[in-house]
Amino acid sequence: MEFIFHYPSFVTILDFIGTFAFAISGIRLASAKRFDWFGAYVVGLATAIGGGTIRDVLLDVTPAWMLDPMYLICTAMAMFFVILFGRYVIRLNNTFFIFDTIGLALFTVVGFSKAYDLGYPFWVAIIMGSITGAAGGVIRDIFINEIPLIFRKEIYAMACAIGGLIYWFCLVAGLESHWSQVIGGMSVFIVRILAVRYQITLPILKGEETEEKE
Repeated sequence: MEFIFHYPSFVTILDFIGTFAFAISGIRLASAKRFDWFGAYVVGLATAIGGGTIRDVLLDVTPAWMLDPMYLICTAMAMFFVILFGRYVIRLNNTFFIFDTIGLALFTVVGFSKAYDLGYPFWVAIIMGSITGAAGGVIRDIFINEIPLIFRKEIYAMACAIGGLIYWFCLVAGLESHWSQVIGGMSVFIVRILAVRYQITLPILKGEETEEKE
């Protein structure tokens, strides 16, 4: 039987890089919380595959990590990376932000592409991209007992939506698929960076404050 090697697609490469980056962000936070190796791996894996799993369930397809062990392997590689370079990774305060932003951008592109290729309208693809990018971080933050970033004032899931919209505009404009993916991913990255750099936040919804009468 002849073995035929298939080169991975551009989206697949982005998916694996995003998995590695997101896993590092989760493992890095777990290390700061003094988790053991197994606990840190679970947090990293949940961060890496959580959003994609929710997306695939909603799209009625088998979750990608159940068909390809590379997601588990990528998380293991991220785990060893943090173990080997832990003293540098954990001490750098911006390490989490960098890897989390990279994962957010790449997973948004992957989620949008998967939904759009399945024939769903662009607005569904944008939502799927946002879920793929942001939901893993929500699960991570719940595991480490932190308020999820998506529920704070920071521009997080909104960056995914903006990137997905720009991605769709590029496709409508006739750009090739891989260039649209690059521009969409860069848009998420830039929006997130600028929002944090210049402290751009969404307005807070304020309810009526009630004072207890003694």
